Amino acid sequence: MTTSLVHRDSTGGVATITLDSPHNRNALSSRLTAELAEHLTDAEQDADVRVVLLRSSGRVFCSGADLTEARQGRAGDGPRAIVGLQRQIATLPKPVVVELAGPVRAGGLGLVGAADIVLAAASVTFALTEVRLGLAPSVISLSLLARLSPRAVADVFLSGRTFDAAEAAAIGLVTRRVPDDELADAVGETLTELRKGSPQGLAETKRLVNGDLVARIDRDGEEAARRSAALFASPEAQRAMQAFLSRPRS
Repeated sequence: MTTSLVHRDSTGGVATITLDSPHNRNALSSRLTAELAEHLTDAEQDADVRVVLLRSSGRVFCSGADLTEARQGRAGDGPRAIVGLQRQIATLPKPVVVELAGPVRAGGLGLVGAADIVLAAASVTFALTEVRLGLAPSVISLSLLARLSPRAVADVFLSGRTFDAAEAAAIGLVTRRVPDDELADAVGETLTELRKGSPQGLAETKRLVNGDLVARIDRDGEEAARRSAALFASPEAQRAMQAFLSRPRS
């Protein structure tokens, strides 16, 4: 029996969706993205769910694209699936809150960018490492360009450097940075406030807030997916990914 990589638990009007693929640090494999999309659909259709909480098990929220799949030519429709996830999160008629207790890298930032509210522990770090692997953050730019200032985009996209939760909050990537030992309470308080909204009020307000973001995804998503797939298949990126995957692991 295959173990699920994503779990969902619904209680008290909150659907908690947990990424649970520790063997590859919650990389966006074809299985994980498919399971996440399915759980988001189920949460949307559940009339008892008022808010969705997206979190992770283990030390890492998401390490980005599954480079093993990409290197072996098994990524399939991966870039298009990540475009779809961002659109699904942005158009879900219920608020999506992301709880970050561990690092986020590359493609994982697309989930962060598409979410409505993001609470990050102070120790969390971020990096858009695509440029160092002969890639570009093509598909996740769909949501990140709507959140970050142009100067911040140029900095973190081009440098690939690691930055902390304080900077992430300052540039608009996350809603709020909180001390690690206060994260659970901050998430709980946020969910409590969101549950006070009426279903219609929440849905229509999300439509209002995310209109430009969804329009960008609909306009540019297919081209971004094609560009991303071409970069992953390029000789330069294939060599860089092989070198990365061959590094000794601590």
